[in-house]
Amino acid sequence: MTNKFIYLLAFCSGFCIMGIELLGGRILAPYFGSSVHIWGSIITVFMLSLSLGYLFGGKLSTRSTSLAHYGSIFIIAGITILPIVYFAQPLMEIIFINIEDSRYGSLLASIVLFFIPTIFLGMLSPYSVRLLTTHQDHSGNVAGNLYFISTLGSALGTIITSFYLVLYFDVNKIVLTFSGILIVLGSLAVIVQQKIAVLNNSIKQTS
Repeated sequence: MTNKFIYLLAFCSGFCIMGIELLGGRILAPYFGSSVHIWGSIITVFMLSLSLGYLFGGKLSTRSTSLAHYGSIFIIAGITILPIVYFAQPLMEIIFINIEDSRYGSLLASIVLFFIPTIFLGMLSPYSVRLLTTHQDHSGNVAGNLYFISTLGSALGTIITSFYLVLYFDVNKIVLTFSGILIVLGSLAVIVQQKIAVLNNSIKQTS
């Protein structure tokens, strides 16, 4: 049951990552346009921050691994997404005024808005692998299954966000929804960990 829950969390994190990346183009467009170098800036920042997230998440998973810590990463990721909603406009105005070249302006804006939350989102994948791996011989199979699930979530996040969500909802509302999903899922992970701890204590006492 716990493993299925972790796979669900991985799926949702993949969904949110690609949804936010796609919305990045909409967020930057009013100030920097929507040409290919704008998307180049967004993709570069997401790839760089995800790579750092994989690195940090892998290191963190070797120190202390628990579902509660895993949930905490979700919660932090959800919280760090919120400034995109409330501060994107004034930050981009400042960048737009001070940097004339839209290439570098869009790159800096992407870093300011998306770099930190995407690092935390990137930490989830290696941490998920560590939680699911119970035996070294199964680590390859676990990683393959996990990346299949998370990439499937990313694919659905891409098509649902681009085909449907942006047509019916304001960008800020979609970002707030992604933030809320991550925070709720992280909180559920913490609660599940507490329930497991209580159950284990009960078993020890009865035995």
